[in-house]
Order: sequence, then C-alpha cells, then structure tokens
Amino acid sequence: MIDTPALLVDLDTVDRNIERMQRYCDGHGLRLRAHVKTHKMRPIAQRQIQAGAAGLACQKIGEAEAVGSPGADVLLTFPLVGTTKSRRFAELARAGAVSVAADSETVVRGLAEALQEAGAEAGVLVDCDTGFGRTGVQTPEAAAELAELVEALRGVRFEGLFTHPAPADPAGLLGARLAIERRGIEVQTISVGGTAHAFRTHELEGVTELRVGTYVYGDRACIANGTTAIEDCALRVAATVVSRPTRDRAVLDAGSKTLTSDRAQGCDPDTYGLVVEYPGARVARLYEEHAVLELDPSLPGPDVCELVTIIPNHACGAVNLHDSAEIYRGGVRIDTWAIDGRGAVR
Repeated sequence: MIDTPALLVDLDTVDRNIERMQRYCDGHGLRLRAHVKTHKMRPIAQRQIQAGAAGLACQKIGEAEAVGSPGADVLLTFPLVGTTKSRRFAELARAGAVSVAADSETVVRGLAEALQEAGAEAGVLVDCDTGFGRTGVQTPEAAAELAELVEALRGVRFEGLFTHPAPADPAGLLGARLAIERRGIEVQTISVGGTAHAFRTHELEGVTELRVGTYVYGDRACIANGTTAIEDCALRVAATVVSRPTRDRAVLDAGSKTLTSDRAQGCDPDTYGLVVEYPGARVARLYEEHAVLELDPSLPGPDVCELVTIIPNHACGAVNLHDSAEIYRGGVRIDTWAIDGRGAVR
C-alpha cells in the first residue's frame, strides 16, 4: 500500500492529454508552447516536445533552469526585474533559444544590458493587458513604443505580442499589431495562453501560438469549466482516513500542505477537491496536515485506514507542494519521479 499523502500521476492519461492538445494545435496551424508550471518535471516536458510542442513556457528562471528540455525553445512569461535575474536570463540565452515577455522600458533595458555583457541575444514579446488586469501595456500605442525600443537596442529582438488569458475580444492585440506595423516593424508571433479556452484559440484572428499547462493533468477547475472530464484528470492526491469521529465527518492525512488551499471557479467554492471514490463527500476544511470531509450520514463512507484519491482544485498549486510523484501506467506503479522545479519561484 502506498505511503500517504502522495501525488499520483497516470502516464497513460498524460500521454492522451498531450496528444489531444497537440492534435488540436496542429490541425489549426498553431504553435503549441507547453507550460511547465503545472507538472514541473523534465520527463513530461520532454514528452511534450517529442509529441510536437514547438517550445516550452516557464514562469520563472528557476523553472527554466530546472525543467527546460535541452535544445528546447523557452519563453519566460514573467517580468524579469533586477540585475540578478537579468544575468541569469542572459546565461540561459547563451545556452539556447530563449525569449521573454515584457511590458516596461525598465525590464527591456535591463535585459538588453545583461545580454550585451554576455554576448547573447534573446527575443522579446510585448505583454498586452487585454482585460485580465494583471501585467501588460495598456494601449496599442504603448505596445508600439515598447516594440520600437526593443528594435533599437542591441541584445534583444522584437518577436511579437503576448497576453494571458486568451481574450474573448482580441481587439487589443489586433490594435497593437496594427500600431506596431504602422511603424514598419513586423509582428511574427501573437501568443495567448490558458487551458480554459484553449480549444477556441483558432477563433481568434491573428493568433499564432497557444501556451497551455494545466491541460496535461486537468484538475477540478478544468472539470468545472468543461475542458477536462473526470476520466481525463491524470493527477490525484492519495490520502488515508486517519479518523472517523462521527457519521458525518472523516479526517484525512492531507491538508493545505498537500492539496493547496486554492479554490476552483465555476463550482462549489467550499470544497478543496473531488474525492473520486466518494463524490458526495465535501473536502470542507483544510488545516496544515488535516483535511476534514463532510459526509452524508445516510450513505456509506470511508473507514479509518481507507485510502482515497482526490482531484485537487488546482493541479499547479498541488504539484509544487510535493518533492516527487508516483508514476502509474496501466494501473500499476512503475516509478517515482522528482518534481524537478518544485519551489523554483525565483
């Protein structure tokens, strides 16, 4: 019996999910850039590249250093601020093809300086805020001004536009492209991201690249938004019932340090995962090492020592809490894989 709590990955389902997304992108002429933030493991990144992904996306430099597949084209999707990060990025550029998303002159100039010092070059995609309200320039003219700056600096080259998530209305991206092209600058790439609307990306005019990560595992949020069926969720957290103090309550050995306390949009906000064997159970409360299940006392429930598996609300958050994952194929455990990029947040 497996020692719990533990992260379980079904490789058959992983391969099926990789193939499905790759087939979609190939069928619509889109470059697939697989985001490693979800799995944080070299073997899965390599499977994505081997299946046809044109490159990898990483949030932080640490992820790229830990998970980046040799020879793979890597895009850093996070603003890199400061000398330390700029120099680390320049070292990545010396070793292979890299690019970065940026939304400010400060970031672009810092990266250009570090790249020049290292004798390297990297691509820059201008990050556009298309309504999500996170990072990104706010107007098409601001995008054009930043693209023009990139073109004027040594060490960096302008490659295109970037946004997250894929916008329902791409007018902001299209406006930015037109503003940039009016200045005589070519926009080679328009990169959008997000699993939730991934299979509608072909409806967005001008988009050339799709960045997705959660598709490889799926999670409770993906079940809620309709992008993943329960049987296509490749990730489970195995937990053991350690207490059954009442008919309507059970306690597991997997709390917020195992499952993550992230909520899932589009479904019951007051539960922290889907208990596969007892779908009527609610993971109602999380403590650091305890999960409290609320049960219907009129229905059978798990007994002390029973193992259950939980589809977490958010796969990415859950994975980053674990050092390793138990790998299954055909229902049989075949290996243990390290989470190579676990904790790589710098």
